[in-house]
Amino acid sequence: MIIPPFRSEPALDFGEARNRSDFQSALGRVEGMLGRRYPLLIGGERVDTEDGLLSYNPAHPGQVVGSHASANRSHVDQAVAAGWAAFDAWSRTPVEERALLLLRAAAVIRQRRHELGALMVYEVGKPWDEADGEAAEAVDLMEWYARQALGLAGRDQMTPWPGEATQFRYIPLGVGCVISPWNFPLALTTGMTTAALVAGNCVVLKPAEPASTTASWLVDILHTVGVPAGALGLLTGRGEVVGEALVDHPQIRFVAFTGSKEVGIRIYERASKVHPGQRWLKRVQLEMGGKNAVVVDETADLDLAALDITRSAFGFQGQKCSAGSRAVVVSSVYDDLLPRVVELTKRIRMGDPIDPEVSLGPVIDGDAEEKILDYVQVGRAEGELLLGGERADGEGHFIQPTIFGEVAEEARIATEEIFGPVLAVVKARNFEDGIRIANRTEYGLTGSYFSRDPERIAYAKERLHVGNLYINRRSTGAQMGVHPFGGFNMSGTDTKAGGPDYLLFFLQGQSLAEKL
Repeated sequence: MIIPPFRSEPALDFGEARNRSDFQSALGRVEGMLGRRYPLLIGGERVDTEDGLLSYNPAHPGQVVGSHASANRSHVDQAVAAGWAAFDAWSRTPVEERALLLLRAAAVIRQRRHELGALMVYEVGKPWDEADGEAAEAVDLMEWYARQALGLAGRDQMTPWPGEATQFRYIPLGVGCVISPWNFPLALTTGMTTAALVAGNCVVLKPAEPASTTASWLVDILHTVGVPAGALGLLTGRGEVVGEALVDHPQIRFVAFTGSKEVGIRIYERASKVHPGQRWLKRVQLEMGGKNAVVVDETADLDLAALDITRSAFGFQGQKCSAGSRAVVVSSVYDDLLPRVVELTKRIRMGDPIDPEVSLGPVIDGDAEEKILDYVQVGRAEGELLLGGERADGEGHFIQPTIFGEVAEEARIATEEIFGPVLAVVKARNFEDGIRIANRTEYGLTGSYFSRDPERIAYAKERLHVGNLYINRRSTGAQMGVHPFGGFNMSGTDTKAGGPDYLLFFLQGQSLAEKL
């Protein structure tokens, strides 16, 4: 099977009238689909329940995006059993066929790019460019993992041995669960799920409740292109019921999770327990967030640094694990840089992201809104409020982009993940001190360093302890297959999505030797 080299899906320019018109039309079509009922999918059967949950438009909380069946523990047992029933045939399906299914699914998403982007505008409040970029990322992930799967056979480079035919190969693990997040409901769900599938595993997908509709659309696409019914199940429902039952289940072989540190730690603890009937130690992959710093020294291009601090902090309302929620600025340029950041932030247009001119929409729900505003109150006592600090007008969950200056490096708003449009600016004595402050966190996901000095840049490359380090660019916007993504310490278990070895999490090595 010969396919062309990987190339990232290009971004769309919404300044072009055709792209703008096509996306606007997709918003209208998707609006007509809102409120539909989505059942569970278990072994190819659609299963509805009396209990249910709703996903809402965070810009208009009275608007239901999707009505979803709510699974219980018996549904977990059924879905895991269906996965094992399908595993023998799916795991023995030639990798070329599995890779081809990913390429077909990527083609469908490419074709339906506007509709999927429009759905995310409604369901999670993504501005147009963020929503479209996520659809493109989903395409990239499947294109990348299909190629990676096809290349696995080339890793057999064992030393020949006289009198024996030897082989080293990778085989799938079995049935696992993917617990996906709401903030990247298409891309991250696609990445974890299809990586597991192309490796020959079966998956039970449990999406985050606020983004269940996007996950349901993805599962439908994967089944439509030919992923067998039992190989992929969908269990929507509450995390404390469905998620915990999946993590605890003795027949679950692996857990792939993206979400909060608190939930990730709980999963790690629960998955380590061996239950009766369990024949393995579960593999666990966690991506849990960050408190990422953008460090600026006195040699930096301050206009570029100000622009990328703003983009890092407030893109998708700061609801990214890679968000640059701390700016660490050398004192000699602090008073020059900070007004530029404040001025750029003032220009951000907030509102309903159905409007193409809006670049900052609502936070995901009322719980998030309350948590973020609580941190804003903490920030009033820990720093100088330079901008924002209030709930914004509108019926949705809108919070003004907020900047605090003169924040101490040990302050709560400088050390705890807020996951909202709040930036804490910390002053450093010099560039070494700035890098020290950047490392003063339990997380280690992304980081940026702005400097024109090659020796300082080399110093930062050696000492900034993050999984994704960016020099003279923002801390967000990793491209799959270009910037393998994943962090250190409390940011997770170091797996690198979109990287050269990501599929190995879903595989186990086997050595074969036959005496001649």
